[in-house]
Amino acid sequence: MGEYEYRMLTFGRDESRAAVRQSLAEHAEYGHWELWRISLYLGGVRKAVLRRRIIRVQRTA
Repeated sequence: MGEYEYRMLTFGRDESRAAVRQSLAEHAEYGHWELWRISLYLGGVRKAVLRRRIIRVQRTA
């Protein structure tokens, strides 16, 4: 299994679905993050957990 780094994003209840989708798309496109988990809480707060693989560079010399 590879190693991953994680980032949690929190969106308030006043943010539209389009704004949330746009933010997640920007993180995926420019930061190479993938959506791992999203949760919707009672107050309308959404928490998204993004992850990306850590690539270790091997020394060649």
